[in-house]
Amino acid sequence: MPADTPHPTPNTPHHQDTAADAWRVSLHGGHSGEFCDHADGTLREMLTAAVRYGYHTFGVSEHVPRCESRFLYPEEVALGWTVEKITADFERYQEALTPLVHEFEDRLVVLRGFECEVVPSDRYVELMNGYRHRRLADGSPAFDYCVGSVHHVAEMSIDGPPAVFQGLVEEFGGLEPLAIRYYETVAAMVSSLRPEMVAHIDLIKKNCGPIGLSTSALESPSVQRAALGALEAVRAAGSILDLNTAAWRKGLNEPYPAPWLVRAANSMGIGFCFGDDSHRPGDVGAGIDRAADYLIENGVTHITILTRDGGVRTGQVIQQTVPLGNLLY
Repeated sequence: MPADTPHPTPNTPHHQDTAADAWRVSLHGGHSGEFCDHADGTLREMLTAAVRYGYHTFGVSEHVPRCESRFLYPEEVALGWTVEKITADFERYQEALTPLVHEFEDRLVVLRGFECEVVPSDRYVELMNGYRHRRLADGSPAFDYCVGSVHHVAEMSIDGPPAVFQGLVEEFGGLEPLAIRYYETVAAMVSSLRPEMVAHIDLIKKNCGPIGLSTSALESPSVQRAALGALEAVRAAGSILDLNTAAWRKGLNEPYPAPWLVRAANSMGIGFCFGDDSHRPGDVGAGIDRAADYLIENGVTHITILTRDGGVRTGQVIQQTVPLGNLLY
């Protein structure tokens, strides 16, 4: 199949999808300019784009606010944003979600999620569990699921400017020891939070190219042992890994995770779902068809999705195993 097949017609409601299309699910993305400084568009525009692409289920997973000013991104500081501002944005996100879930329910299953942070390191577990246990005024859960992400190691960003990443590599004495600590941080996060999905599990590779580092160190025996430890934590928690297509948009030659990690996770019985990690309407669905081929090439024949069984207020979010349809033939 071509890398990116034509999008289905935008007016096709999800209840008409065939079983062969049930794999069109993203559980990581939907970041919008309403609530995120490095995104564009509105949340409604993101959901409209998800319908247009032909998604069956679309998980929206806005970033939780970082609770101390030292964790603000340089762009946020330049804009004059504060912790209070990004916290208020997240509250508005929560308030906007459920009405939009109802508005789109005849066309799209919208799951309400949030993407976690591991800072501050001494109390992020308490903070993230606070979001997990939030309730709406009627007593129903505010969120359906959590996306477990690690964007910081030793409370320094690995996902921001390459110069910051360079400094972190130097502080750790090289890429290899930094990567080991990264995977240990992933394992600790997964074991503590037990998120339904774990995002971009090898995000540590993102900034290697911009600072001239080969990623070969990320497959050394010691790094592989640490990465396999993180995968073991994922398996023990019953979490899903996202096959995250944002890496292609960032100029990498492979998505998250790398082929060897896909094969290792698959051999351990860990499920995959897709995450377009969309930050603007044009990102929605980007690379998903290519990602399906990538999974098949690495031995994955089914994905594990989350979807809602029943209504928004009383329905349960459940895991389902879905074949990659006629893509296998």
